[in-house]
Amino acid sequence: MPMVFVYGTLRAGEVNDLNAAARKHGIAAPTLVGTGTVAGRLYDFGTYPGLVPDAAAGQVVGDIYDVPEALVPVLDEIEEVYPGQATLFVRTEQAVNHGGKPVTCLLYPVDEAAVATLPRIDGGDWVAYRRARDAAAA
Repeated sequence: MPMVFVYGTLRAGEVNDLNAAARKHGIAAPTLVGTGTVAGRLYDFGTYPGLVPDAAAGQVVGDIYDVPEALVPVLDEIEEVYPGQATLFVRTEQAVNHGGKPVTCLLYPVDEAAVATLPRIDGGDWVAYRRARDAAAA
């Protein structure tokens, strides 16, 4: 089973919660491995974040899951990743830090050009940022 690093709306409790996506499609639940980090910059697209990998940047926080192979096409659909088409998100493999050790995971970053005018999410944690942003707007 592949490992997946989720940093935004696919995290537990978020709008595209990957556990809920598995249930909706009748797929076995993914197994939470734990928290992970990748070097990069996180940006606010409004209702979701985008990660730009950047070895010289801070850490982006997310969750690592061991997922059934059948869930990967569902994740591609949520992230609107289609073979042979240019899309905002791309599926790639990258080493993710988990407890001081690298774990190879699938993840869905965006291209640098897509974030040129967007606000950066300092701290690298979408869930904490979204909650604070939404509370301030209420």
